[in-house]
Amino acid sequence: MDTHTNIYLVGLMGAGKTTIGRQLARRLGRNFHDSDHEIVERTGVPIPTIFEIEGEDGFRRREVQTIAELTAMSNIVMATGGGVVLDPENRQRLHDTGWVVYLNVPPFMLYQRTRHDRNRPLLQVEDPLARLEGLHAARDPLYREAAHMVVEGGQLVASGVVQYLMREFGRLCAKT
Repeated sequence: MDTHTNIYLVGLMGAGKTTIGRQLARRLGRNFHDSDHEIVERTGVPIPTIFEIEGEDGFRRREVQTIAELTAMSNIVMATGGGVVLDPENRQRLHDTGWVVYLNVPPFMLYQRTRHDRNRPLLQVEDPLARLEGLHAARDPLYREAAHMVVEGGQLVASGVVQYLMREFGRLCAKT
């Protein structure tokens, strides 16, 4: 693993991918990208609107295209959308073009972090905690398949996770 390798953060919504990704990019002197923000930027509308008009399938098609373009870059840190791993092409592309870190946070903690956020279409249901538990159960094996490293994200504040990743990334770079 060399210092030109991209770093991708995966995990469910509310896991801290964007917060940690921004801090990590700043510490490494790299550009930061958030795949969901890129999609919003390109379409000019919020994600809930894309879901409303095109459905989840339409959003996922846009996501595959965006991931393909972002993973073609080098020396970046990227936070991905929570469902990025649903597409096998995305999982493979992320795994093959960078260092994938899975931020695994317990569903109840995710619920506490996201319960007031109306910008998360998959949580606009009767029981958002049950939805998060179901998403975690379904996606956890896919996150693990794509990941090079799993960080139990519920244990540390963002700055602690960033420090840990900096140490691990330094160790990986020293081996090459």
